[in-house]
Amino acid sequence: MKSFGITALEPTKALKTRVYDALKEIISGMDIYTDGEPQRLDERALGEQLGVSRTPVREAISRLEQEGLVKNIARRGTFVVQKTKEEILDMIDVWAALESMAARMATSRSSDEEIAQLRKMQSKYDSAEENRAHIDEYSEANIEFHQMIIRLGKSPLITQMADQLFFHMRAIRTSTIKERDRLSRSAVDHIRIIEALEERNAHHAEQLVREHAMELARHVEKFVNI
Repeated sequence: MKSFGITALEPTKALKTRVYDALKEIISGMDIYTDGEPQRLDERALGEQLGVSRTPVREAISRLEQEGLVKNIARRGTFVVQKTKEEILDMIDVWAALESMAARMATSRSSDEEIAQLRKMQSKYDSAEENRAHIDEYSEANIEFHQMIIRLGKSPLITQMADQLFFHMRAIRTSTIKERDRLSRSAVDHIRIIEALEERNAHHAEQLVREHAMELARHVEKFVNI
């Protein structure tokens, strides 16, 4: 298994929690839908890279399996789960509902300063040419934009539910942002969403966020083969 640039863990939390957090961070950064084949997790290699024994790694993997992020296949090992196309479309539908409601809530619950952070973030990516030249950087900013919308809604329950979907939503956004000029359309949509939030227009903000997510669903339905 290739190295992910992991550093040994600091003794700040219970060991099993630290290992779990580290493994979840590792797999959240994997491009699990571009390569086709599911990615395998090697307990021994992970333990060596984290500076721990295989026992806490095995415990962390068991917890990740309970959450549906990895799957153990007899005599083959543990692999990161790839959702089917139908499952991904279903998740996008649910995400659209959650994020659009968070956007509606953000118009009344978030401060001008908090919303301004969205514009500050997006202002770094005004140039479509620059964005294409730094596609990986924009991709990460795109993910952070949608996470911030969820946070601005200030609903603990929406945040909790969105977190359960985030792993696969991040992966599918990362793998599709480079396709068919989605990058340029994404940047335009983000500006319109920010403007609706700044205007405190709850209906328009909710509508724009939902449509932005559903455009992703249409793209997956038409062009993505999983």
